[in-house]
Amino acid sequence: MLSPKSKALLKRLANPLKPSLSLGKGPIDDRLVEALDKALKAHELVKVRVLASVAANKNELAGEIARKSASELVAVIGRVAILYKPRKENPSIVL
Repeated sequence: MLSPKSKALLKRLANPLKPSLSLGKGPIDDRLVEALDKALKAHELVKVRVLASVAANKNELAGEIARKSASELVAVIGRVAILYKPRKENPSIVL
């Protein structure tokens, strides 16, 4: 669980980032989780865009993605979710 100060720091660090993945109408499958895991291992902090065509609740989708990828949901801003997962070795973001 992230503290409010940690979330504020991560949101500030995520501000200049572009979304790495886009979530469309399709289900959250293993391919999406695999791509997200790869991005999180490389960058630790990732933005995921939920496309406007998705009818489901964006907050619920972001929570489900975070659970399936074993990452922390930092925030949902508009249709963009910010996810964080520290590396086990040599983390580049120290909270």
